[in-house]
Order: sequence, then structure tokens, then C-alpha cells
Amino acid sequence: MTPPLSQPLKWAVLAVVSGVTVIGILTIGPPPRSLSGYPVIDVDSEDAEMNAAIARARGTLSTFWTSFGAPTQAETGHSLKVSFPAGDRVELIWVADIKKLPNGSYLGRLANDPRDVRGKRAGDPVEFTQADISDWMFMRRGKIVGGETIKPLLKSIPKADADALRARMEQP
Repeated sequence: MTPPLSQPLKWAVLAVVSGVTVIGILTIGPPPRSLSGYPVIDVDSEDAEMNAAIARARGTLSTFWTSFGAPTQAETGHSLKVSFPAGDRVELIWVADIKKLPNGSYLGRLANDPRDVRGKRAGDPVEFTQADISDWMFMRRGKIVGGETIKPLLKSIPKADADALRARMEQP
């Protein structure tokens, strides 16, 4: 297991991945295969609103696991935002197709192309632990459930895009 990474490094990558994810969600429902080419939204590592969003996401992770373990017919597209080492930084990337491994860790597939994690592409398998998770989401009847780290970014994107995304969130 890699040692925990500093909060500023986590935030630098969170800003990049969250910005890309917001735009990706606007264009297609569940996390897409590749989101390269979308604009990046920078978030300061001390941003209180984003820190609170991560804390809320981690505090409600049981909601994700409950749905993941026994989804209703209306619940699909379960994804986790996971941190991965990227040199002296960390990159947060949405992961889909999640499976629990016998050793207690998880296996999934990258839902988008990493920006800084070398040698990995969308669709590649990755292993991670629950401690690496910073956010979660799934779709319920066409609405996004979870996605707490997306919410603070709504003020940083064009109003029409933010409004469209809010309309797709179960709890905007």
C-alpha cells in the first residue's frame, strides 16, 4: 500500500478530474470512456466547500455500497472517484465496473483517460482500497445520486451547463 498523499497534492488532481467529469456528465449520463480535451477547473487545496464535499461523500459511502450490493432496477452506472499516484502528485479518476477482491481491496476500470498517471488509459483495470475513495455516484431513474465533489464546481462552469447538470442531479 502506498503512503497517504498530502492534501494539496490530492486537490490539484481533484480539480482536474472533477472539471473533466462535470463536462463529461453533461454530455452523457454515466462516466464516459474518455473525456480528454475538456476544460480543467482548478480548485485550491484549502477550498472549504470542496473539503466539505469530500467529507460528505466519504460520510455517505454506505449509501453507495448498499445500492452497489443490491441495486434496484432503476440504479445503474455505479462509479467511484479514486486517487492514484502520479509521480509526486495524485490524480483522482472515476472508476467503474467495480469488484471486491478477497484481500479487501477493489478492482475496477478507469472511466476516463488519466492526465498524469502514466501507462494507463480509459478501460484499464486498476486496484484500490476504500481509503483511496474521495467520491461516489450512480444513476437512479436518469438522475445522478452522489457526486458531491461535482456540486462545488457548478459555479465554475457556464450557467447553462451548470443548470443542465443540476437538473440531472437527484439532490442539486
